[in-house]
Amino acid sequence: MGPFSTLVSFLVAAVTALVLTWFAVSGLSDFDTVRIGAWTAAPRHGTAEADPYARATYARFGTLPVSLADGLVFIARRDSAGNPLDGRCTIRITGRVPQSRVWTLTVTDDKGALIDNPAGRYGFTSTELVWESDGSIDIVAAPRARAGNWLPTGAATGVLFVLRLYDTQIGFASRTSDAPLLPAIRQSDCP
Repeated sequence: MGPFSTLVSFLVAAVTALVLTWFAVSGLSDFDTVRIGAWTAAPRHGTAEADPYARATYARFGTLPVSLADGLVFIARRDSAGNPLDGRCTIRITGRVPQSRVWTLTVTDDKGALIDNPAGRYGFTSTELVWESDGSIDIVAAPRARAGNWLPTGAATGVLFVLRLYDTQIGFASRTSDAPLLPAIRQSDCP
């Protein structure tokens, strides 16, 4: 093996390592996550047991995870059928939210930034939502105003929802049987 092939091997290895590192800290990887329907949570990211990739992701974006003692964060990038969320569609979030002292639901663009809108509405808290008579929620996210619990999407092509449960008793010991039921997400009227 000559010096040229050694150099090429080194460059290929370096580029591969850089690409894999970027992917790992881009926030798109699913290391140490729990998936429940359309929602994904990383319950250990706010603990001392957080993996190095999670720590690097939080450092890269300058965000702080919610500690497991304070609550849980669930993120939905896809609807319940597995399709990417599109803010140009009518997105309906229905069902029950697990028991917690308080919760928030926020809609953002696909990079996690709040979507600018004339209504100045970016989400709901459990204390301001209009609840269904059976204790479930029915929230519509769409580009145009709707009656009821409406979140403006500003016609962003990619959106995500962040559900934060504070002071909740949810556990993930088995990762399946004790997982809570979370609201379903359905899209319609897509362009």
